[in-house]
Amino acid sequence: MPSPEPTSAINNEPSSVSRSLPVQNVKTSPWLRIFIPSTSVLIFILLLVAFSTGPLPQKLLGDAGIGWHIRTGELILQTHAVPRVDPFSSPMRGQPWFVWEWLYDAFVGWLERVAGLNGIVFASALVIAGTFALVFRRMVVDGSGLLLAVVLLLLTMLASSVHFLTRPHVVSWLFSLICFELLRDFEVSGNVRPLIWLPTIMLVWVNVHGGFLVGLTLIALYLLASVLEALFASSQEDRGTALRRAKMLAIVSLICALASFANPYGYRLHEHIYKYLTNSFLMDHIDEFLSPNFHGLAQKCFALLIILSIATAAMSRRTMAPSELLVIAFAVYSGLYAVRNIPVASLLLVLIIGPRLGRVAASWARETSEGGRKWVVLCADFERRMGTLDSSLRGYWLAVAAILLGTWVCVHGGKLGAMQLINASFDPARFPVQAMAWLENQDARAPVFCPDAWGGYVIYRAYPKLKVVIDDRHDLYGSEYLKKYLKVVRVEPGWDQALAETRAERLLLPSHSAVATLLRQLPAWRVDYSDETAAVFERATK
Repeated sequence: MPSPEPTSAINNEPSSVSRSLPVQNVKTSPWLRIFIPSTSVLIFILLLVAFSTGPLPQKLLGDAGIGWHIRTGELILQTHAVPRVDPFSSPMRGQPWFVWEWLYDAFVGWLERVAGLNGIVFASALVIAGTFALVFRRMVVDGSGLLLAVVLLLLTMLASSVHFLTRPHVVSWLFSLICFELLRDFEVSGNVRPLIWLPTIMLVWVNVHGGFLVGLTLIALYLLASVLEALFASSQEDRGTALRRAKMLAIVSLICALASFANPYGYRLHEHIYKYLTNSFLMDHIDEFLSPNFHGLAQKCFALLIILSIATAAMSRRTMAPSELLVIAFAVYSGLYAVRNIPVASLLLVLIIGPRLGRVAASWARETSEGGRKWVVLCADFERRMGTLDSSLRGYWLAVAAILLGTWVCVHGGKLGAMQLINASFDPARFPVQAMAWLENQDARAPVFCPDAWGGYVIYRAYPKLKVVIDDRHDLYGSEYLKKYLKVVRVEPGWDQALAETRAERLLLPSHSAVATLLRQLPAWRVDYSDETAAVFERATK
């Protein structure tokens, strides 16, 4: 079992560190420890405040898809049923629609009623802050050391910044972390109690986000690792232990797989997701499913994590468990396959390599200190003292107070007295905020053609008065329809015919896009409204 507090090889051997500088326990008053927060609590509070206030809420609202999630949730609350056909799109009207994130939709629909966008952003910030604070805490508990844990956490957060959005995938980050830790605790301790939670988590996860497949994959990887250990065990006792572990994981994987069918669509959800993820056209043309471009800062941080993981695996090849190697391979492959997988891949990597790098650093410090470098002795002792002190602090009440205060502020319009603390809104430089206000004043009701990245925002602002021609529910529209859409926005041959087939009366386009520039030159279209972000076009002749 992992130690309840950070340890290192320095503390376990009578090296020159302990001889040169006597080790003293850090003593603090029990009452004082209750009031002082640990580093993980401070990280949680800082992240919660950072993502809830200032400019970052607009970053979280950088994906318009949250708009149709909110409106779908409102429909679920009104009708007490999960929609079976699409209500938002003109060309897809009446077509079967898989609302595979219905539980998340219902939650954000309720939150929008109670606290508006402020509440939705605060809830997402709460999940993100909790996830990264737990990752940090786990690294420290497993022996990474405070300084190394902070560095790895920063790298992970920078890598994950590619997907810091108010969308249900952030819940999958938290569930992936919990699932991995339960499996690892079971492997280390042999206690089956951690596994009991997995089916319950899967039951919720499958109705929140398609990332439940990550949970099933992690269970399968640990099952495979146990089988491999049984096959290559050096003793009968080790073989028996691995086989017992494999049998238990096989039972749990079967129960979790059955639990994943507890959704409004049963097995058809799995069939739908499979067809979606194996559609080569969609995977090659949806940005978040493309492989990462390593010219960006986030992608470079992920590349560094990959290098550290490979180096750690090489240094620990004799002691690294098969499950750890399999998880590293899965994380690296999934992150390289699609940019949307980078956050979960980064979380898994640092949880494995953090403690091992901590042991390597401790070993290096011990060997260096034996050479007489007193600054290494002082640094190592300071790190040990800080780790011991941090593990004894119990100021969790500050995190609870921050959550309660943030909730109170959200319910009261984002204000604390006369001060506006939380003011979540869509960025008018990114979304057609003013153009939609103009359309609403025109009492427009005909279908609107807009980029798929704006469709969710139009649904949020104008449903049920306006229907969109497309939005980012690509699994609903399918590859053939998206080919026609791309023909329009890229102004490819036949674009005008493809546009006519949408039967859109108005076009809401980025002001400086290629299609908007072309339409300004055509007499068949006129500009009804224009600003720096968006322009509204209408047919000049009908």
